[in-house]
Amino acid sequence: MLIHVINPNASREMTEQIATAARDVAGPLARIEASGGKTSPVSIEGYSDEALSVPAMLTAIHAADRRGAAAHVIACFDDPGLRAAREVADAPVIGTCQAAMHFAMTLSARFSVVTTLPRSVPIIEDLVTAYGAERHCRAVHAVNLPVLAFESDAETARAKLLHAVRAAQKADNVDAVVLGCAGMTSLTRWLSAECGFPVIDGVTAAVKLAEALAGSGYRTSKTGAFAAPLQKQGGFERLAS
Repeated sequence: MLIHVINPNASREMTEQIATAARDVAGPLARIEASGGKTSPVSIEGYSDEALSVPAMLTAIHAADRRGAAAHVIACFDDPGLRAAREVADAPVIGTCQAAMHFAMTLSARFSVVTTLPRSVPIIEDLVTAYGAERHCRAVHAVNLPVLAFESDAETARAKLLHAVRAAQKADNVDAVVLGCAGMTSLTRWLSAECGFPVIDGVTAAVKLAEALAGSGYRTSKTGAFAAPLQKQGGFERLAS
């Protein structure tokens, strides 16, 4: 089965890291196709970056769906354009934040999130509420590093993230920590080993959830809110053509 994993930003290095993480956990029947948002911001840090990344992402998801993708993964923790993507795709579309929180609620009684910049905290807090995780998520913390620091100064970012994950677990008395950025995905197993509790990455969680849905034969419902976009002048067909 073809699992399409899209990094909505334009960082080639992050797309490659995401693709590696996805292929490492994919089962033998899954083929990972990774793509990036070539005309999008180089990183997604805030609502405007999200909005700018969505058109190219929707076009890529629509194209992969027509090529026969069995599922799609949006590899950005803000889950930008997730509902719109479910309109344009027949195959299941999985957001990394939503998947990570489902995994965290299964593996732990309480969890916290560690993300990049303080401006991302309220965005993720709203997603916690939207996904029904308020009773489980104790807090969202920021390591106060931009997304691209995990490429440009990897050692410093690694050390600060380790400190932040340990501090969040201790301060919030939680059983697990979710990483709130796809750029952190390569550090997941190392962090879990160093910390001694589950550190959960949304990319790998989303890939496994995508496999499960696709392998079970499920498709996105088209009878209500996620029905295909109506054809109209200036509508989605203009982007997808």
